[in-house]
Amino acid sequence: MQSENKNTTVVVGMSGGVDSSVAAALLVEQGYNVIGITIKTFNFDDVGGSNDNDKSCCSLDGINDARMVAAKLGFPHYVLDFSETFGAQVIDNFVEEYINGRTPNPCVICNRKIKWEEMIRKSTKLGADFIATGHYARVRKDDATHRYVIARGKDTHKDQSYALWGLTQDSLRKTMFPLSELTKPESRAIAERFGLRTAAKGESYEICFVTDNNYERFLKHRLPDLEKSVEGGDIVMDDKVIGKHRGFPFYTVGQRKGIGIALPEPIYVTSIDHTENVITVGRENELLHTALVATKLNLVKYDNLRSGKRLNVKIRYKDTDEAALVTQVEGNGDGEGIAKVKFDAPKRAITPGQSVVFYEEDDVVGGAIIDSIEK
Repeated sequence: MQSENKNTTVVVGMSGGVDSSVAAALLVEQGYNVIGITIKTFNFDDVGGSNDNDKSCCSLDGINDARMVAAKLGFPHYVLDFSETFGAQVIDNFVEEYINGRTPNPCVICNRKIKWEEMIRKSTKLGADFIATGHYARVRKDDATHRYVIARGKDTHKDQSYALWGLTQDSLRKTMFPLSELTKPESRAIAERFGLRTAAKGESYEICFVTDNNYERFLKHRLPDLEKSVEGGDIVMDDKVIGKHRGFPFYTVGQRKGIGIALPEPIYVTSIDHTENVITVGRENELLHTALVATKLNLVKYDNLRSGKRLNVKIRYKDTDEAALVTQVEGNGDGEGIAKVKFDAPKRAITPGQSVVFYEEDDVVGGAIIDSIEK
């Protein structure tokens, strides 16, 4: 196998964490010609915060760790500056979504536009046949449909298929997931076997360009006049104004703490109207809805869902699968379509801007961005 693989070049996206380090180590062990790439996604002047808190992927620490792993394993490592494209595709979208009263998931856009499409373009220039990442997910070609399919990884606690629904068929055919059959503890054990400096490195959960995990501070840094333009709007409950908010972009659907209103019963943000600068709050049962409309539909397993299909659906990363009817109602399934999702039972806190992902058993059928709730 090693001799067969030596003529295949794989570029590994290396964040400097244990998972991408192990992915690279396994490919080296299997005899592939490996090239490591770490991407620089932002500049601190653009995002603010303290760089003392910068422990995210693609940080200076991450770059140094990735470089040391590559040196130990004996393959070349390059750092590529994607900050201009990342800023335009990911950060600007993140800000725009909040200004439109939505709660975005920037990792989905980053995966499609940066970690895959941009990475594949650069990898092709390096003569690579595939790219690989440290994601816990599977990819395979379906012989019946001739389509490439993403599926959940072996480690259900670490599974990252939810954030990969936006990948195109062109990207998937050039993708390898070396950790697909591993659990996180098994990956750490492999890192220790190779003597990698990242073996005991902790997880990074925050969004990379919001290094202090303070979205409100980040938005104010990007838009210095934002606070003055949005503060003092109405907080409404039962069609009555009960207070003033500090700015609609600083709230999200389902939020309970930090609303700034003291009532004898728990209240939650139930909707955000950015055009009128109004936050609506209500009781927990008012967060329950059974239908949504989603845009930017991208289909993976099938080329269309126009006839509707009963699938299992998640509306956030840590969500549990729930049965629903998913119907493609407009456009294609290549990132531009529209879908309606009708759940069998009410779902709590359906949040515009977040991803809705459709599963058939462990296979990702597709996904889209939640646009609105159908009441």
